[in-house]
This record gives sequence, structure tokens and C-alpha cells, in this order.
Amino acid sequence: MQASARSRLRSSGRRASRGFTLVETLIAVGIAGVLSGIAYPSLESQVMRARRSDALASLMQAQLAQERHRANHRSYGDSAAVGVPPTSLSGHYAIEVAASAVDGYELVATASGRQAHDTTCRTLRLVVAGGSVVYASGPDAAASNAAAVNRKCWNQ
Repeated sequence: MQASARSRLRSSGRRASRGFTLVETLIAVGIAGVLSGIAYPSLESQVMRARRSDALASLMQAQLAQERHRANHRSYGDSAAVGVPPTSLSGHYAIEVAASAVDGYELVATASGRQAHDTTCRTLRLVVAGGSVVYASGPDAAASNAAAVNRKCWNQ
């Protein structure tokens, strides 16, 4: 019985189809494109957040270096005196000691390279003055984000 069914298929000129048609392939590619378009912004924001941790670690190391310098010299120092490297550990941020005095200092991390697309938290500023610490962030050197955005930028 099976042999006769096969012979009928051959005699009618039809073959059993195998594989995907062009329309099915285009639909699959379209669905993949839509899904990746939805997922990419979320992935990109997580990558920027992970790179921001690079700046936070470098700022904390610079803060420790400043306190070590103060313990030995009765004042805070500039980048050279303290030994703060010009870039963060992974190179996503430029680190600088913006100001230093007897009673405080200001550290600034500015995003560079691909991290500069992090428009909300492009600049991170840590200010120590008279024993109090202020964390600021912003899209530019003014670092003027609201308190809720600052907490997000500083992972608090």
C-alpha cells in the first residue's frame, strides 16, 4: 500500500516539500528583529550601569588615597601628590582631583568613549568638605541631577 502511494506521488509530478519557504524565513527574521529592537535598549542600559561601577570604584580608591595623604600631610593633595590615575580602572571614565584644600577636596569622574552615551550619569562628583560627603551626578560638569537620580547614578 505504501509503495502505491509513493508511485502516485511520483506520477503526479509532486514531491514532498522539505525545509522552509521564503515567507516563513522572512517572518522569522522579522520576529527576531522586533525582539532584538525591544531587548537592546535594556541591555545597553545595564552595560552602562556596570561601567558606572568602574567609576565608583576608582572614586572610592581616590577618596582613600586622599585620606591617607591627609593623615600624613595635614591637608588634601592634588592628583599627582595623592597618586590618582587619570583614568578609571577599565578606562571608561577620566578621574581628576578638581579641588583640594586643608578641609576638603572634590573628585570628578567624567565618562569617556562609549560610556559618554550615558547622558543621565555622565559626570560623577564626590565632594568632601568639613567632614561631610556630598555625592552629585549629572549630564554635564554642573552635576545637577535630582536626589532620586543621584541615588540611581551612585547605586544607592
